[in-house]
Amino acid sequence: MRRALAGRLLALATALVVAVGLVAQVVATAGKDSGYFDSDASRVANVFAYFTIQSNVLVLVTCAALALRPLRPRAAWFWVLRLDGVLCIAVTFVVFHVALADLQDLEGLDRLADFLLHTASPVLCVAGWLAYGPRRRVDQDVVLLSLLFPVLWLVFTLVRGPLVGEWYPYPFLDVEDLGYPRVLLNAVLVSALFLALAAGARWADRRLPGGR
Repeated sequence: MRRALAGRLLALATALVVAVGLVAQVVATAGKDSGYFDSDASRVANVFAYFTIQSNVLVLVTCAALALRPLRPRAAWFWVLRLDGVLCIAVTFVVFHVALADLQDLEGLDRLADFLLHTASPVLCVAGWLAYGPRRRVDQDVVLLSLLFPVLWLVFTLVRGPLVGEWYPYPFLDVEDLGYPRVLLNAVLVSALFLALAAGARWADRRLPGGR
């Protein structure tokens, strides 16, 4: 009983951290008077094109659902979204801290949002999944279906880039600067990280303790 309560509280804390981070990011973006996009509305809308933001939205939705209604029977698609949230936020953490963190000099709300969405959220989400599960939900079908989201995001990003004036959310996907061969190589490397984490998640799901 205590373990279940602890799992719910950690899931709720994770959802709240993400919610605060997302609000901080939107407010900070809306408060800027310049940027690649001309209007406040377009700059705020563009926030949701980032893999970081979409990953955090997945974490928010799935953690809030587990915190508020942990015993509700759930369809297979929910466990796909749950695994996507865990894997994508882990990839976000690794890629940001390895390749992107030193490229920024932030302050104020931007700095708060950066910490909550790139560090606090990944740590809380992955720790919650490792410690509390729920378990026996990551089968082969769930793993395979979880690959759809990152693939679709990549296709969306590469197609959208030229349509909005060669804008790309991350330097390692900037086709105009790097060219398609280098960008596709970078995408393969990130995909390999995702696949390794997915395989690890399936292995761990069958061995770690945690509620069904």
